[in-house]
Amino acid sequence: MPRRHPLPTLWPQAWLFTDARLGDALFAAVATLPPASGIVLRHDELAPGKRWRLARRLARTGHLLLLAGPPALARRWGADGVHLRQPSAKQAAQAHRLGLIVSMPVHNAREAGAARRARADLAFVSPLHATRSHPGAPALGQKTWLRLARLTGAQPVALGGMTAKRARSLGRASAASGIAPGWAGIDAWMSLAGR
Repeated sequence: MPRRHPLPTLWPQAWLFTDARLGDALFAAVATLPPASGIVLRHDELAPGKRWRLARRLARTGHLLLLAGPPALARRWGADGVHLRQPSAKQAAQAHRLGLIVSMPVHNAREAGAARRARADLAFVSPLHATRSHPGAPALGQKTWLRLARLTGAQPVALGGMTAKRARSLGRASAASGIAPGWAGIDAWMSLAGR
């Protein structure tokens, strides 16, 4: 199946991570995304048929869609790319051969190095701030976040307690490093949707 979008010259600045806690509010949250944003579909707990139907519905929103899962599945389901968790980093070569965008999560320097070696296109570096997704995990703060973002060699996206206001602040702090980060969230989009 061909890529739904050409490889971006400019990456989406805003991203939504899906998970079960979004529930019925998922498409209300998607509706709050700016045009040409990105969505990372996780929803690992769904049965394959339901997850496929959700992927197809999200693909029709016009946003860039990355599937957390194996590259062959992302390709078969028509996703633009794949979100590879750290244990699956070796699948990046297959994803690149299939013409898929590759993203990876990064929480520390070891994972930043893995993202660089995998030639990830995007690195979701987190948690920048305290977040409900990682209760009790220490926040990286801007200085550590920027160091990890540079180590990845990929387009960095901030995740963890992010809001549009915090994204603007990070953008200003990153300008001197030549980094133009994107940002991702769950709760931020839910609150914009009034949920």
